[in-house]
Amino acid sequence: MRWGKAAVVVTASAVGAGVVALIAGRVVSEISVRAGGAAPASAGGLRVHSVEPDRVELTRAPETERPGVWALEWGADGHVVVGDVLARTAQTVVRAVLPGGTALPEPGEKVVLTPWVLRGDPRSALGLDFSETAVATELGAMPAWYLPGLRDPWVIAVHGMGADRAQVLPLLPVFEDFKLPVLSVSYRNDPGAPPSPDGIGHFGETEWRDVEAAIRLAVDSGASRVLLYGWGLGATMAMYAAERSAWRDYVRGLVLDSPVLDFRTSTRRRATRLGVPQPLAELGTLAAQGRADVDTAGFDHLASGDGLHVPALVLHSPDDTIAPIEPVRRLARRRDDLVLFREFPGTEHEALWNADPHGYEDVLRRFVTPLL
Repeated sequence: MRWGKAAVVVTASAVGAGVVALIAGRVVSEISVRAGGAAPASAGGLRVHSVEPDRVELTRAPETERPGVWALEWGADGHVVVGDVLARTAQTVVRAVLPGGTALPEPGEKVVLTPWVLRGDPRSALGLDFSETAVATELGAMPAWYLPGLRDPWVIAVHGMGADRAQVLPLLPVFEDFKLPVLSVSYRNDPGAPPSPDGIGHFGETEWRDVEAAIRLAVDSGASRVLLYGWGLGATMAMYAAERSAWRDYVRGLVLDSPVLDFRTSTRRRATRLGVPQPLAELGTLAAQGRADVDTAGFDHLASGDGLHVPALVLHSPDDTIAPIEPVRRLARRRDDLVLFREFPGTEHEALWNADPHGYEDVLRRFVTPLL
């Protein structure tokens, strides 16, 4: 989306600042209502300095020094999983190479660092049995993965913007240990899913009905309870569904990873991170609000926690460059009767598991156990 900034500069020379503002607003609006907000990959410029079978030396940068488990990607399908930082120099960082990649990069290769350590589907990535299914919604059939289990609650996993059903992959072994069924869903405007009537996203305000349809499918298939698990805007959709759905009485818990509770700031941050100047990002935020017909009062209500009626595990990073943490902290303080809140410093939006897999899974297990 860097072309958006270039287009603004060229247009400024040609037709003046007023038209530039309109075009910039349109560009930022497109970023907001169509583009992804999942954990960002590094912007490029990372280079492999040396490679051994068990380690790789990379350009030193804030992202290559992040704790935890990440992936390096390059070319058409290059992919390697890296773990702990083993050593540092003034210019480089050495990280451990973990199982799960396709091959090792060559020295000199340019790579990006991403949170997507697992690729494929539950069977190819983890050897877990699953089936392709679909959730019947008001717009048509939404593709989903179903993993069988022996007990309730069913886990309904709702990915964030820019991600897909594979976002749940790292957590499937936890749910497998609990023997819980998992339904990992898509929603309107996803690849392979029906589009919304206007072809744009609505920040969860219409998409939550696709989550409601997934709850209905689970109940019709025998579930007596469901646990809604969402990332980013998927967490926002889960909150809407838990409060508004006709099947809300079946919702017994929420897990909210990097929830978006302030769409204005999140939209502005996404635009500025992609190179849009701050004043034009502000204009684009207003344009996105108008195009998507966002109910700001609805967002404020979610952030207040007044509609929360089930236990919620809320996970967030103070270093999230998309969704600000302050509204989440306020929600946790205000509803400490229902909210278990944990912060994961030093990591990005929807990449909390990557920063501390063991800590993340431990708090998840402690939250889920009483719901069984």
